[in-house]
Amino acid sequence: MTGKIFSRKYIMLGRLVTHWADIVGADVADRCHPAELRFRKVPNQKHAEVSLDIAAGSADATLLHYRKDLILERINQIFGEQLVAAIRFVPLVVSEQDRKKRAAALRPRKPLSATQSLELNQLLEKVEDPDIKERLARLGTSILQDRQT
Repeated sequence: MTGKIFSRKYIMLGRLVTHWADIVGADVADRCHPAELRFRKVPNQKHAEVSLDIAAGSADATLLHYRKDLILERINQIFGEQLVAAIRFVPLVVSEQDRKKRAAALRPRKPLSATQSLELNQLLEKVEDPDIKERLARLGTSILQDRQT
């Protein structure tokens, strides 16, 4: 009996993860994820009532709350029946490594020294397309600034 329940739960979770961008929208799919499926047995019903916990930051949870009915509709459309009855939003736990990466990205970078700028300009002299030259200059500047920190 428990084997059927667990296999069904993990198949559902797999489908949710696979179709996540289609369900919540590509704009927030990378900032939230399905955290847990909760099954609750309801008396006199064939199937258990399923609720989905979505882990998201507070701003994204607010945005997703307004899309709640659309998300439920899309989820149930993927499964072909009315399986998920409710959605709940839980805080997104950010790892220490992610926190450090975000802090480093927000930290102001030191400008390049005169010699570094000169070397970079010399490397890019032969590039004729101004758009590509500008993008390569930004990339080179970013790489050199990362090496300084």
